[in-house]
Amino acid sequence: MKGITKKYRLLAMIAGTLWLAGCSDFLDESDPSSFTVENYFTKPEHARSSVNAIYLAMRDPIMNSGFGGADWSMTEFATGLASTDLGQAVNSYFVKDLRNTSDNAYSRDYWASYYKGIANANLSITKIPTITMDATEATKLLGEAHFLRAWYYFNLVRLFGSIPLITEPITLESEQLRPTQANPDDVYNLIVEDLKTAEAAGLPWADASGKVSTGAVKSLLAKVYLTMAGFPLQKGAEYYDLASKKSKEVIDSKQFKLFTTYDDLHNPTKKNIEENIFMIQFRTQILPGSWQGFIIPYNKNISAYSDETGGLYANADFVKSFDPADLRAKEKQFFFTKFTNQSDRNLEVNLGGYFIYKHFDVTAQTTTANSDLNWPVIRYADVLLMYAEASNEVSGPAADAYDAVNATRTRAQLPKLTGLSKDQFREAVWKERWYELCYENITWFDMVRLRKAFNVTSKTFDNYVGHKFSYGPVLTERELLFPIPTAELRNNTNLVPTPGY
Repeated sequence: MKGITKKYRLLAMIAGTLWLAGCSDFLDESDPSSFTVENYFTKPEHARSSVNAIYLAMRDPIMNSGFGGADWSMTEFATGLASTDLGQAVNSYFVKDLRNTSDNAYSRDYWASYYKGIANANLSITKIPTITMDATEATKLLGEAHFLRAWYYFNLVRLFGSIPLITEPITLESEQLRPTQANPDDVYNLIVEDLKTAEAAGLPWADASGKVSTGAVKSLLAKVYLTMAGFPLQKGAEYYDLASKKSKEVIDSKQFKLFTTYDDLHNPTKKNIEENIFMIQFRTQILPGSWQGFIIPYNKNISAYSDETGGLYANADFVKSFDPADLRAKEKQFFFTKFTNQSDRNLEVNLGGYFIYKHFDVTAQTTTANSDLNWPVIRYADVLLMYAEASNEVSGPAADAYDAVNATRTRAQLPKLTGLSKDQFREAVWKERWYELCYENITWFDMVRLRKAFNVTSKTFDNYVGHKFSYGPVLTERELLFPIPTAELRNNTNLVPTPGY
């Protein structure tokens, strides 16, 4: 892989010790930048800092948000449900208009960031057992490392398909310095194995600091099983059953609950608690979330941020497909169409589109220009809907399945579902996922595993291949994956280009 050196410099690990709470003084050495693998993993605190470093790469695609575009927007534009006014962000248009190429910087950044996370995970998993420390703490730290490696691989295999599978630290002498691609089955097997290891690590059910918890592990494992049940592996009934049981464990734990108001989805005081099972961590004045300027309209002067980019907002046809009674589509719930002028808060500005309110930091936007929001990865609403979908596939729409999907519908002030056939219930849950989880980097992955796309006009589901976006482009089989980046193909001639690219 690009950038691999014989000796790992641990600057990233030192940075990881911040854990967004301020500078750490856990090291006594005067020159942290001189640390290498050979002289670093000697103390219990080194184990903790090395695991903290694994989290860092999760932030990269979210932090890359500005006038040049935003990595995290890649899977949103791929749904056909997102719009943009940011003309210079050419990578957005390549994806949005289904003209993508392997030169797209979004794909390149995901690949590089997530393999960096995997490299740090491999290092911790290999080296922590060599440190003399409390065995229980070591097991927990290894649980976090295994979860994070699984999370990175789960995203990479869904984005790119056949990818290199690397499970050990790499040096210049390693056979895997220029690895070949693994069968996706083998990647999924490692993901499941890693998550089972994390599940047995004795982590707390919830962790308000934002570190990996048992709730996060079981929730992700449920999603992995649900994905394996569908495309491309098509493992079917057995894996729907596994997904149903694992998500039910999370529900039955009673450790999590839906927020009573959608405002809490973007309330900094609600980080890592209640509905927020697992998040990517940010903190104002230390490492603020940088997507705020990207999700507001282009130069409407409504924000304390100077960079109002209009980088991503909701496709109007999608918002108009919501039930008229759905609270989520009301003003300043999931979306907003007007806001006050930054220079005169008594003056209301019509924004000309449906902008994303569920990621909107009110304090940062109106006063500080320094966001304190986390980025959601796993919400309890997602777990409820995974359970409803998976359990229906196993035994039809039983009472618990109705309870799960109706929990999100009740919050949205919609009538409860009842009396549906298995097929009707299936599509009702899919639709609920599209509406509840929109613009959270989830919908495109659902489209690929289901091979379905939501038709905003008919409000039914089309086959993925052949689905026409409301603004014209038509999905082909090529768009089931993102292309392995040109830079990686150039640096590693063992890699085979993604079909169609």
